Amino acid sequence: MEYLTSLQCETPAKGRELAFTIARKTIAAIQTNPEIRKELRPQYAKDTAQLIAASQVVAIEFQTIAMANNYWREDNKG
Repeated sequence: MEYLTSLQCETPAKGRELAFTIARKTIAAIQTNPEIRKELRPQYAKDTAQLIAASQVVAIEFQTIAMANNYWREDNKG
Protein backbone atom coordinates (compact mmCIF):
# COMPACT_ATOMS: atom_id res chain seq x y z
CA MET A 1 0.00 0.00 0.00
CA GLU A 2 2.34 2.69 -1.21
CA TYR A 3 -0.43 5.32 -1.13
CA LEU A 4 -0.87 4.82 2.61
CA THR A 5 2.42 5.57 4.28
CA SER A 6 0.79 7.46 7.14
CA LEU A 7 -2.55 8.74 8.36
CA GLN A 8 -0.86 11.99 9.40
CA CYS A 9 -1.92 14.88 7.15
CA GLU A 10 -0.90 18.52 7.02
CA THR A 11 -4.47 19.80 6.85
CA PRO A 12 -8.03 18.50 7.23
CA ALA A 13 -8.44 18.97 3.45
CA LYS A 14 -5.49 16.64 2.83
CA GLY A 15 -7.07 14.22 5.28
CA ARG A 16 -10.31 14.29 3.33
CA GLU A 17 -8.41 13.61 0.10
CA LEU A 18 -6.76 10.66 1.80
CA ALA A 19 -10.18 9.38 2.93
CA PHE A 20 -11.39 9.39 -0.68
CA THR A 21 -8.24 7.56 -1.79
CA ILE A 22 -8.63 4.91 0.90
CA ALA A 23 -12.31 4.41 -0.03
CA ARG A 24 -11.46 4.06 -3.74
CA LYS A 25 -8.63 1.64 -3.04
CA THR A 26 -10.88 -0.40 -0.75
CA ILE A 27 -13.49 -0.79 -3.50
CA ALA A 28 -10.77 -1.79 -5.98
CA ALA A 29 -9.48 -4.38 -3.51
CA ILE A 30 -12.95 -5.84 -3.03
CA GLN A 31 -13.92 -5.82 -6.72
CA THR A 32 -10.60 -6.50 -8.43
CA ASN A 33 -11.95 -6.51 -12.00
CA PRO A 34 -11.82 -2.93 -13.34
CA GLU A 35 -14.21 -3.77 -16.18
CA ILE A 36 -16.89 -4.90 -13.74
CA ARG A 37 -16.39 -1.72 -11.68
CA LYS A 38 -16.80 0.30 -14.87
CA GLU A 39 -19.98 -1.61 -15.76
CA LEU A 40 -21.47 -0.96 -12.31
CA ARG A 41 -20.85 2.81 -12.28
CA PRO A 42 -24.00 3.77 -14.23
CA GLN A 43 -26.10 1.74 -11.80
CA TYR A 44 -24.87 3.35 -8.61
CA ALA A 45 -24.49 6.80 -10.18
CA LYS A 46 -28.28 7.08 -10.29
CA ASP A 47 -29.04 5.30 -7.01
CA THR A 48 -29.19 7.73 -4.11
CA ALA A 49 -29.01 4.97 -1.50
CA GLN A 50 -25.77 3.66 -2.97
CA LEU A 51 -24.32 7.17 -3.23
CA ILE A 52 -25.20 7.86 0.40
CA ALA A 53 -23.59 4.55 1.40
CA ALA A 54 -20.44 5.50 -0.49
CA SER A 55 -20.31 8.87 1.26
CA GLN A 56 -20.65 7.10 4.61
CA VAL A 57 -17.58 4.99 3.79
CA VAL A 58 -15.59 8.16 3.07
CA ALA A 59 -16.89 9.76 6.29
CA ILE A 60 -15.76 6.78 8.35
CA GLU A 61 -12.32 6.86 6.73
CA PHE A 62 -12.08 10.62 7.39
CA GLN A 63 -13.11 10.09 11.01
CA THR A 64 -10.24 7.62 11.41
CA ILE A 65 -7.79 10.06 9.81
CA ALA A 66 -9.07 12.92 11.98
CA MET A 67 -8.54 10.85 15.09
CA ALA A 68 -5.02 9.98 13.98
CA ASN A 69 -4.31 13.68 13.48
CA ASN A 70 -5.96 14.87 16.71
CA TYR A 71 -8.19 17.26 14.74
CA TRP A 72 -10.68 17.39 17.60
CA ARG A 73 -8.17 18.79 20.09
CA GLU A 74 -8.61 22.40 21.14
CA ASP A 75 -5.09 23.39 20.07
CA ASN A 76 -5.73 22.14 16.51
CA LYS A 77 -8.82 24.29 15.92
CA GLY A 78 -8.71 27.51 14.03
